[in-house]
This record gives sequence, C-alpha cells and structure tokens, in this order.
Amino acid sequence: MYLGIWYRGITPLTVVWVANRDKPLRGNGAKLFMNPGGNLLLRDDEGNMIPLTRLNQAVDEPLMVLLDSGNLVIKAGENGNVWESFNFPSDTLLPGMKLGWELKTGLNRVLTSWKTLEDPIYGDFVFGFESPTSPQLLLEKNGLTQSRWGPWNGKRFSGINMKDNNPVFKTVYHFGETEVYFTFEMLDESVLLRLVVNSMGAVQFLKWKSSSNVWVPMVTLNKDVCDRYGSCGPYGICYADEPGCRCLNGFIENSPYDWRRLDCLDGCRRANALNCSDRDGFVKHGRVKLPDNFTVWKGLSAEKCGDSCLEECSCMAYTNIDIYGNGISECVVWLDQLIDLRDSGHDGDELYIRMARVDIETISHNKRKKKITVICSLLLAAFFGAVLWCAINKCRSPSKKENNQDEVQERQSIPVKNEEQYIHLFDMNTISAATNNFSLANKIGEGGGLQNGQEIAVKRLSKSSKQGLQEFKNEMSLIMQLQHRNLVKLFGCCIEGDDRMLIYEYMPNKSLDKFLFAKKHLLAWEKRFSILKGIAKGLDYLHFGSRLRVIHRDLKASNILLDEEMNPKISDFGLARNCESERDQTTRRVIGTQGYMSPEYVTNGNYSMKSDVFSFGVLALEIISGQRNWGFQHPDHDFNLLGHAWKLWTEGRDLEIIDPVLEESFVETQVSRCIQVGLLCVQHVSEGRPTMSQVVSMLENEGVRLSEPQEPGFLANYRLPNLIHFWDGTKKLLTG
Repeated sequence: MYLGIWYRGITPLTVVWVANRDKPLRGNGAKLFMNPGGNLLLRDDEGNMIPLTRLNQAVDEPLMVLLDSGNLVIKAGENGNVWESFNFPSDTLLPGMKLGWELKTGLNRVLTSWKTLEDPIYGDFVFGFESPTSPQLLLEKNGLTQSRWGPWNGKRFSGINMKDNNPVFKTVYHFGETEVYFTFEMLDESVLLRLVVNSMGAVQFLKWKSSSNVWVPMVTLNKDVCDRYGSCGPYGICYADEPGCRCLNGFIENSPYDWRRLDCLDGCRRANALNCSDRDGFVKHGRVKLPDNFTVWKGLSAEKCGDSCLEECSCMAYTNIDIYGNGISECVVWLDQLIDLRDSGHDGDELYIRMARVDIETISHNKRKKKITVICSLLLAAFFGAVLWCAINKCRSPSKKENNQDEVQERQSIPVKNEEQYIHLFDMNTISAATNNFSLANKIGEGGGLQNGQEIAVKRLSKSSKQGLQEFKNEMSLIMQLQHRNLVKLFGCCIEGDDRMLIYEYMPNKSLDKFLFAKKHLLAWEKRFSILKGIAKGLDYLHFGSRLRVIHRDLKASNILLDEEMNPKISDFGLARNCESERDQTTRRVIGTQGYMSPEYVTNGNYSMKSDVFSFGVLALEIISGQRNWGFQHPDHDFNLLGHAWKLWTEGRDLEIIDPVLEESFVETQVSRCIQVGLLCVQHVSEGRPTMSQVVSMLENEGVRLSEPQEPGFLANYRLPNLIHFWDGTKKLLTG
C-alpha cells in the first residue's frame, strides 16, 4: 500500500506523487497521521511505522494542506511552509514544481522513473541537473548518462527542440545564489500538462486529451537516435534526418571499418595536429547542440574569449551564450574532446572549433570552390544546352542513325506502345526544352530522382545509377499498362544514346518522406489517414484490380508521391514483378530498401504479394509515429520501430507511438485501428498477414472485426553479414 497524490476526476487513475515508494505497507488498514512535532507518518495494521518527513525542529500547531497545484505542504503559522512534497518529486514534474538544487541545504530535486507501469518503486532512470555548477539536464540509467540537454543558451537548454512561442506553457530556468532549478509555467490554464520520466526512459510533456480520456505526448525530449548520449563519439556529429554520423570538417574516422557498420562510438580524430600557437584558428559551426564537459570563463567578451582559448593549448572550442539566464553572455570553453554533438537545425547554437591552419585554409577553399561551382553552373547552363542540342541533332541525322546499331537495338528491345495506347516516345529536343536544357534549377535528385519542367517530371537514369536497362524496361512496360488514381501516370519515354528517361505526370508536393520526417507539422491526422487509405487502394489495385498481378517490391515513403491536393500516388516500378500466381517467387538477387523488406525476402529471396503487405505495414507505422523504422532507437531497448510498436501493443500502451504533432488532430479509434492493421501486416509469418483487399476493408469499415496480431518480423534493426551492400541516395539495398 502506498500514499499517493493523483488527479481528481480523471480516469484512468493518474498518480503524480508517491510518498513511500521504497517502503510499501501491507494490509488495508494503513493510516496517515501527524505527530505533535509536525512530522508525517504511516502506520499499518501490524503497528509498523514509516516516517514520511524529517523536520529539522519541532513545529507548533502544524497544519497539513493539499494545494490545488498538487503540492502537499505542512504549514507552521506565520513561518509558512516547513515541508512540501514538491521538494521530493517522484516521476512527474507539475507546473511550478522545481527540478534542481537548493544550494544551502544541498537538496537535489530529480525525477526518478517507476520500476514498471504498475510498480512505483524506484526505477532505473533519473532525470535532473548534472551539478549546481554545470547547469545542463541529464537522463541517467543506473548512473550512466543516456541523454543530455544543455547548457542553457538564454532561451532553452542546447539540444532541446521546443518552440519559443509555445502557446501552452513556457520553460523557466533560474541560476541564483540560493537555487539552481528548471520548471515550467502554464500559459493556458485550461490545459493539464505534466513532465514525466516513464519506466522505459522516455522524457515527455504529456497533455490530457479529455475527448478520448488519454494522455498524449506534446513534446518528447529524447525522441531520436541523436538524443542518445555520445552516439557518434568524439568529434562526430549526429544527423537525425539521415539518420547517421559524420566527422566534423577537418576530422577523419578513428575506425573506418566500424563506421561502415554504423558503429561510430570510436568517433573521429584530427586530420592535422594542432600547432598550439597563433597558427591555429577557429572554424564556426552553426545550428549544433553544444557538446558536453564545458567550462565557464567569466567576464570575457566574445573577442577575448577566442583569444584566451588560443592561448590555452588544451582549449578545443568556445562559444558565447547566456548560460546563467541573466541576459549576459559568458565565455564557455571546452578543454577536452568534443562529445555528444548533433545537428539541431534552426534551434542550434554557434560553436567555434579550434583547427590547424592547413585545415582552415582547406575548408575556406572548399567553400569558395562551392560558390564558384554554383555560379559557373548557372553561367554554363546555356552553353551546355547548346552543345547538347547540337549533339542530339547530330545523333538524329540519317547517317548517324545508320551507323549506331547499338542505339537501334536498344530502342527495339524496349516495348513502346503507340500514341493511341497512351504511351509516347519523346525526342531529346522536346525533353531538353521542357527542362530548360536540364537546368540545375529544375534538378531534384540524380539516379532515381526527378527532374521537373512545367507539368511533367522526367526520371533520368545517370551513368552512376544502380538501376540498369532491365529495370528501366521493366518499369516502363509495367506502369504503362496500369491506370489508377493512386498510381503515378506515365506519359512516355525518351532514349537517346546512353540517355534513358521516363516522363511522368508532375507531382508538385514531391514525396511523402519529405513531409513525414521533415515537415510533419503540415500533416494532420485526417490527411495522414487519407494518404494511408490511398496507398492501400493503389497497392490493392496492383495485386488484384488490374489485369496484371504486380508485386512492387520497393514500397516506402520516398516512393509515395503527392499531388497538389496531397493525394498519394505509388511510383518507382523499377523493381516490380508481374506474377501470374499467388505463390511465392524466389530470386537470388535481393533488391530493396532497409527497414521495408519482409523477413522471408531478405533471408531466402522469397517474395509475394505478402512482401508488399509487410512493406505497407512498416509504412503505416511510420505514418502514425512520424519515425523511420530503419535507424529508430529508444533509450531503453534496441528494437526498431516495429519492435517498439509491438512492445507498446502488448503492454496496452499502443497510443504512445503517436507522433506528438498529432495530439490536437488524431481520432483515437482510427489511430488504434490503424496501429493494429499495421501490426497485422508486419507479422513474421507471411501466411498470417492480410491481403491488401482485406486491409482496405479494415481501414474503411470500422465494423470489420480485426484479429489479434502476432509478433512482427525483424524486431531489431537487422543487418545480415552475408549480404553485400551498395547504397545510393535513396538507401536502396542491392545484394548479390
């Protein structure tokens, strides 16, 4: 039995504070009472006593009061509060509750997770300030740092991605002579909000959604792989959108062998040693999370800060920030290796890193070269266009055509229907004019990317593309026979010399992954649900609706294009196969994308319509969560997104996977149903997965009863040692 405080009128019961979490009582007859000195005690049926408070001195006429804020206090007349529960947090920080140090008494207020969802005994995770003199927030597990935010930069802790103009609450940081603490204050009193460290190590601001009686994440502090402490090692910087690690400019991998296997903990080392003199200098890095192990040199201006750092051989970097929150920028330096760096986008800080003179000159040269390259590209665009036009016309002359037998054979080897059958053979002049001579201004990507001009999109295979002639022929011959509102429409092709191009309808909103992982705030739940249903209908058409039975084999977010109304259209049929039967096919050439391929396809080369169903299930969970399956990391386990979703499902917490930006727009019944459908699609045993026709029915008809999903395939981010990996810009995997 425990003494706790919880919200009144909220179901299910939400406990925010537990007094005796390390000393539970037995029996049902426990009593709370206050002794004459003002201390609170618990007593059970057997007469066992548990002291809850230890006041320094006896209090006359003490009074215990539970405030509306959730703070349980003991008052002593005019002396005010002599004890309060807010000074001894459990796993929850409420508005006005302080996290941090009381300097005179040495009291350190931290949040400690529960052991499990149902057991309030002290868990493994502790969240709080590192020390009074190092004002940054740490999440620790059994004494080891898991995530870090800080130092304070005048607006927020460096590395925390939160909006400055948040209309619901504001964060408060105080660094004073008697206290150093962090708290938050409500700007909208109609909202119930709490900061929680859960038993899995997630640190989240949870908002109560009364319409569905559920707590939904509003802000998750440790939301991606780059929030894992030191994930890229010394002098490595983490990029969440990739995801992946890179060495800072002027640094190289300590262990290239490990880096190729995505093990970057050894970090990077300098390409050129420092001179420890005025020959060294600084390179500015913007938009980064400031590294760990900093030191404050008080009273130095920005100019003096850099000069003083150069004079100290051990000084590796510096910055100037309002670290104490008093409006005064201080000189902050790093006297050791730089660790726990990440790219933080527009919320990042400036960091000046010490470099050898040769590195500074190289970096400056590369920047100038990049600018010159851009300018020259624009100036030479017209020239290259003219040269290309001449070359095309020369290639198209009768004498050239007669001599170029390879080109004739290639043209004849690709089945092209005539104009009456909706396929067109475009000449190079037309495509060149439509794309402004393939201007760089129109270029979106290379290899498998798109080049758009006006109302067409041109997919041009470069010589470096992994997609060869067979894939080109395959894509054109399949998609020209398919017509559906959720499939991209092919207008025709162009073949000139070594150039091979497919001409598609133009999709102004490009691909789904750009919104899902970079502009997720633009995708409300209603639109995501509509996109999910559209993809399902397009895939159902491929499997059962057309006169062909097409297995796509590379369904993923980047292959879903969006038109002007955000309607989804499946694209990229280079790997697709036309299968007459529903039986598994086998290939020795496994081609696909990490994180989307089904277990039976990766391990045995077996693919079928159920392989596409698996990919759809992965995509469904990505759409709901706003997270990538490949590269997903969590502080408490090594599961990928599928494993994380399965864990939450088995624990009855499936809604916790929802993208925090959806908290104002999602419909609980729809989201929960979509999660279940996604898990049904990614089951390890392919026979247990539904067909896409069944998936469409499940999504559109709430009356259709869903079966219980079984364990998914590939609970972890898998990597098989017997595969040979070749990566291009779309992270497509080719194996031999």
